[in-house]
Formats: sequence, C-alpha cells, structure tokens
Amino acid sequence: LCLRRRHTMPKPIHTNRRSFLRTATAASSALALPLWWRRAHGDDLANDRLTLGAIGVVYGDIGTSPLYALREAVRAASGDGIPGDSQVIGALSIVFWALILVVAVKYAIFVLRADNEGEGGTLAIMTIAKQAAKNHPGKVLFLGMLGASLFFGDAVITPAISVTSAVEGLQIAAPSVSHFTVPIAIGILIGLFVAQKFGTGGVSRIFGPVTLVWFLVLGAMGAIHIADDPSVFRALNPYEAVRFVYANVEVAAVVIGAAFLAVTGAEALYVDLGHFGRKPILLAWFGLVLPCLLLNYFGQGAYLLASTAPVDQPFFQMAPDWGHIPLVILATVATVIASQAVISGAFSLTRQAIQLHMLPRMNIVHTSATQTGQIYIPQVNWMLLACVLLLVVGFRSSEHMASAYGISVTGEMMVTTLLLFIVMRGKWHWSWPVALAVATPAFLIDFMFLGANALKFFEGGWVSVTIASIILLVIWTWRRGSRLLFQLSRASETKLDELIRQLSSKPPEFVDGTAVFLTADAETAPTALMHSLKHYRVLHRKNVLLTVGTRPQPRVPDDEKIDYKEINEHFARLTINYGFMEDPNLPAALVIARRKGIKFELMTTSFFLSRRSLVPSRDAGMPLWQDHLFLALSRNASDASTYFRLPTGRVVEIGAQVVI
Repeated sequence: LCLRRRHTMPKPIHTNRRSFLRTATAASSALALPLWWRRAHGDDLANDRLTLGAIGVVYGDIGTSPLYALREAVRAASGDGIPGDSQVIGALSIVFWALILVVAVKYAIFVLRADNEGEGGTLAIMTIAKQAAKNHPGKVLFLGMLGASLFFGDAVITPAISVTSAVEGLQIAAPSVSHFTVPIAIGILIGLFVAQKFGTGGVSRIFGPVTLVWFLVLGAMGAIHIADDPSVFRALNPYEAVRFVYANVEVAAVVIGAAFLAVTGAEALYVDLGHFGRKPILLAWFGLVLPCLLLNYFGQGAYLLASTAPVDQPFFQMAPDWGHIPLVILATVATVIASQAVISGAFSLTRQAIQLHMLPRMNIVHTSATQTGQIYIPQVNWMLLACVLLLVVGFRSSEHMASAYGISVTGEMMVTTLLLFIVMRGKWHWSWPVALAVATPAFLIDFMFLGANALKFFEGGWVSVTIASIILLVIWTWRRGSRLLFQLSRASETKLDELIRQLSSKPPEFVDGTAVFLTADAETAPTALMHSLKHYRVLHRKNVLLTVGTRPQPRVPDDEKIDYKEINEHFARLTINYGFMEDPNLPAALVIARRKGIKFELMTTSFFLSRRSLVPSRDAGMPLWQDHLFLALSRNASDASTYFRLPTGRVVEIGAQVVI
C-alpha cells in the first residue's frame, strides 16, 4: 500500500486539522485497520491520517476503561469473594452490550449524523435543536447548559481515575513502591496541567501512534488469555446479562453502574467530530478500537473464570512478569493522552460557551500559529487541576473514584439523547413513530445507567453532581445577570435616531478621525458616546456603532462576516458576525471590511468602550447573593480590549454606574 501511494499523492489535509495528523504515516494506519475494511471504504491517505489521529484523540478515554471497568463490575457482583462463573459471565455480558448499544448503535449510527456544519458536541447540537424547536428555545437552552455543566464534572474525574488506575499497576509490577501510588499520580497530573501552557502540538504528534500501540497491546493480551476458558463467549448472549440481573437483583444496579465505566468516553466520538469527520471516526471504531476492546474484556473474563483468587488487578495480572513494568509505563502514557483529550475538550467547550454568552469572557491563549483549535485557558486549567488533585487526595484509589464516576457522564448522554430527538423531529422531519422508535430505547438505556450510578451518590457520586451544579449555577447567573444589565442599560440610553435628530438641529464640534463604539444594541446610543458628548462636547467626523454577533453555526465565511450600513455622513452601523467556534478579532475583521470598500484607518481610529460599575441591590433584579456572584464573575472576566484584540493604544474606556 505504501509503495503504491508513492506516485499518487493525495490532496492536502484541511488546515483546521490538528498538526499532529501530518506526522502520522500510512504504514501505521495500515497496521490499525484490517485490509478488507480499508478496501471496502476507499484507500485514501488523508483518511488514513485522520483515522490514526482519531485513534489517539477520540478514543483515548474509552481505550483506558479496560484498566478498571470489568474489574469493578465483577468485584461489585462477587463482593470480596472469588467470583463465580455466572457473576463473571453476567458482568461481562453487560459490558459487551453496553459497548454495542451505546457506542456502536446510538453514537456511531445516529448521534454522529447530527452535526452542525461538521461540528459536534453538546453546544453544537443545542444550537441545531434551538432552531428546530423555535417555540421552546428556553427549554433547549437549559438542556444545553445542563449538558455543558455535566461535561465539566466528567473533565475533573477522568484525569484523576485514569492516571491513578494506571499507576496502581505498580502494585503488581513493583510492590515495594506501591505505597507511593498517590504521590506519583499527583506528580504526573501536576506535570500534565503545567505543560498545557506550552501547547499540545509537540506532544500530540505521538498521540495516534502511541494509542495505536496501546490498542494492539490490549487486543494481543486479551486474545492470548481467551484460551484460558473459551466458555467466556457465552457473554455474547444477551440472555446472560438478563439472567444475571434477575438472579442478583440486590447487586444488579451496582454491577450495571460499574459496567457503565466501559463506555465512558463515548461522548468524545461526537465532541471531536469537527476535528476528524464522521468517516475516520467510524473507521477507527469498527476497524480497530471495538475489536481490541472486546478482545481485552473477553480475555480478562476468561482469566477471571480460570482464576481461583478474589478480583485484584486482572488487567495487569494477565501480562507476563517481564511485561509488568513496560505495561505500567504504556498504560500511564495512554491515560495521560486520554486526560489531555478531556482537558482540551474543556478548553474548547469553554470557548464555545463564552461565544454563546453562557460564561464571562476569559483569556484565551493560542498555543499554535496555524491550528485554531489548539488553545489554552489559564482559569479553566488551574480550576481543573485543583479539583483533580482534591479528588486524588480525597479518594486515594481508582476503586473509590469509580463511585464518583458515572453520574455526570450518563447525565450528559441523556441530554444528548433528548436533544437528538428534537433534531429528529424538527430538523430531519422524521415522523413521531420513527423518532420515538430510535430515541426511546436510547433514553431507557441512558436512564437505566443513570439510575444505577445514582445509587453511588453518597459513596462519591456527589462529587460530579456538585461540580456540575456549581457550573450550572455560574452559567445561569451569568446569563440572568447579563440580560438584566442589558435591560437596565437600554432603559437609560437614548435612541440613536433621536440623538441624530437632536445633533442635526444643534451640531457639535467635529474632530478628524473615526470613533468605533462597541455596543450590544445598535439601536440605542452607547453610554460611551453619550458621556463623550456630555463631557467633551465634540464628536469624531465618523462614528461607527459596532456590534459583535454570534451565529448558530461553527464558523462564518469572510464574505458573510461584515454587515455595514451608513446612517448619514457621521454615523454608521457595523455588525461583525462570528461562529461559536471562532475567536473574535476585530482588527482582522476591519481588514475584511476594507476589502469590501469600507475604509478604516486603524491609526486614526479610536475604540470607545463602556465600562459599567455594578452596585448590588436587594430591591432590584436578582437576589443579593446572586448579585454578588455576578459581580465576582464580572470582575474576573477579561476586559473587552483584550478579548476582542483591540490595539491598546487606541482604546478609550468611559465608565458608568449601574444598580442591579
């Protein structure tokens, strides 16, 4: 395959793809996918590279689940004793059908179809659903806010449990240092979060190849140990899962909750849709990831069937003695990659939330000059690190952390199912019977897993619920406070048309140059403009009211970004539209405006911003406690000049006091 490609170079990959994909080789991808699958779906080098990238980024989280998922499920079924055949087969059958129904059917076949111009994720499907359910935008918005909040709960627990479970392999590989598990995990996590500010481009080049090796090792280990007890294939029969649940009602819910750990990370298939595309994600899943995961889980099941000891660390015990240390190192690297994917996802989700006015402006640092998706948000990074370290120190083992895992993930999956149903009805125009036939089973499965994980609330599940509740409160407060502030400001401002009529009858002094006033409402005169007239009694010869809008699409083409309208010789309205995946850059947008014949000389243009001093009040607006929370968020928000990348030497801020 590699020799044949030497003379047929494919088209270059789109510049939005992550930089590490360029270094992936066709040979590595050929190892990843069976030849029959590759021939059936086309033999394209760009798809090879994207598929290898998807293996490293999309499946990093779900690929580390074999470290603890089946172990916790069987342990829940057998307690501290030696598991019986029915307990191992029952738990394994639940794990198998969870992977098939949740990942292979729900996400791979249906959810990946609900893309927003190629982009996926909770907020992407929320924007589609809002357009589809025009009569209930508030309810759809709440679902999106809830899903985003639950994702942050998942983003805290995934690095903690993944890295800790990998380091716990030292209990088998090097028992003499096993008591240093927690300090080693803390050191790795601190290094991971500190490295975020340097960007992921360099490290991410090895994501695909290393994760490819990890999955091949998973498959090889499982394939070898299936021979320990071939009767393990009884778990393929869904009747075994049903029979176990009926025969063990008292522990069935706990086992189901533990088995759900096998599908955590499934949401990444949808979240990373925009980075790789649907076809490479499906190629990676059905061609490599699913077969290797199933081989490993069934290998662990056969090993446990043949074992005569209580469940300890079956994943690491399956390896030969000489392979323990290398396996611990490889598992640790794989969990770091999985954690990196979740952290990057948290950064991307935060940027989307800011653009959709769900969160205050934050300082977004671009760590790559060519890849817009590689960003670093310091506030989010250090908040995640603090929560992750508290989780590791508080729970001290992956077994205990498993109790905290699950509620946020199942909740997020349920939100995705509800939004998908809205899209089916309103966007795809599916009939009620067809939409219900797809959504109802998916919702019932999500509800079953959520109920099973809810039983672990007091054992640790409260952690993810608390984190999600705090984030949801922050989002709700910011949206409510911003809307109230907008209404109060608008009530005290003068209509722009009225101001223009007053100025035409009594014109002020004019000075050369252009003044750009940033405002959320182009129909009223901004506070900065009114105060400038009041105190200086002069106006620039050209005054532009600039409004930044966010459209319900990932990116807005340059030819649609600018909407300019002249009012008279002294006033004009300018709207710059961005997608929810873009970062506002007003100077760059003004360059686009100049290409369309709208002249702006940056060196003679002044940008006027209205800075409001907020005063909390018991008698107006929100409750006092929410006023103070909104004030705290406002004080910690990035200033507009930094967020919009305005030239600092050309910015003038004029303040006003507002009682909220």
